[in-house]
This record gives sequence, C-alpha cells and structure tokens, in this order.
Amino acid sequence: MRQAQQKLIVATSGRGLFEFTREARAFLRASGLTFGQLTVFCRHTSASLLIQENADPSVLDDLLAFFDRLAPEGRGLYSHENEGADDMPAHLRTALTQVSLAIPFAEGDLMLGTWQGIYLFEHRRAPHRREVILHAVGE
Repeated sequence: MRQAQQKLIVATSGRGLFEFTREARAFLRASGLTFGQLTVFCRHTSASLLIQENADPSVLDDLLAFFDRLAPEGRGLYSHENEGADDMPAHLRTALTQVSLAIPFAEGDLMLGTWQGIYLFEHRRAPHRREVILHAVGE
C-alpha cells in the first residue's frame, strides 16, 4: 500500500460553491495510484465540502438559498457575533454539512457518478484562500 498527500488552495470570491474535481483528479493521476480511497479534508470551521451535481448551476443556487433560510444572518440572532453577521451562520452551515469526504478510486480515476463534482462550500461573504488536504491511500 502507498500514500500520497497534497495541500490544495481553493480561492473563493465570497459565499458560494467552488468546484475542484479537476484538481483532485490531477492529484490522483500524479500520485500513480490506481485503486484505493481519496480523503478530502477542509481545514476550516466556516467552509465545508460537498459532492453535488455539476451539470445544472441552478442546483447550486438552490443550495445557497436553502442554507440562507436554514441559517440566516442577522445581528441579535446569535451570541457569537464578534467576527461579523455572517460568521455564526457559517459555523452552523459547516456543522450541517461536512469537512471530510471519502471517495473511492479505481483504474486511476475517482469513482464519482456522471453528474457529481467535488465542491468547497464557502460560507463567508469575503473572499478566502481555503486549504483542502488531499490524501490518497491505495495501490
């Protein structure tokens, strides 16, 4: 069994979903591994990870609108407000999603479904440079 690891920087322009499937596939190809599992880990508490449809952009718009309703912004709604009105809702959105994904791979490629992509889900309004760790284990 072999391993490979890389830190990927995902630059965001503020709140939204940022696909990095292509970068994850490129990392896997460069690793030389053909069968195993890729772990994807987001090193933040106000951003998360999703595997989601990458064919119709309205899916991403609807996800953003849903999370706006589920964890709204607003002064006085939360006791944790010292980093801005979008901070505590960002933590709630991260808690409701995930910061780690496990994706199998075979024949050197991720075993994602036809319309699945890997996304960093930025929950803050300001642009950020988010760190995502890619760790492949396999043969």
